Amino acid sequence: MSELQRHTLAALLTELEQELARATLWQARPPAPEAFESTLPFAADRMAFHEWLQWVLIARFRALLDGRLPLPETCAVAPMAEESMKEQGATAAPIIAVLVRIDALFRAPS
Repeated sequence: MSELQRHTLAALLTELEQELARATLWQARPPAPEAFESTLPFAADRMAFHEWLQWVLIARFRALLDGRLPLPETCAVAPMAEESMKEQGATAAPIIAVLVRIDALFRAPS
């Protein structure tokens, strides 16, 4: 991933944080430690999707960016967001829109 794409990802993560906060889904405290032991995708059995976004996706991407470490080759989170957050309707739309842009960034040429 190019430096420009890494910078764009950092900005999109900040935007995602803001949208989660705007939707009152941003949490001050992490889930219980055992929630992070899930073996299911998106820790679906132990966390709400918005918790996974905050405490896993954003946290891991930030750690990779901060450490100048390689990022995953692909990202496809928006479809899960659409499914997991459909009951939240319009509240979820800005969150999903940011995730669509994050997914697209990983498909863009470096």
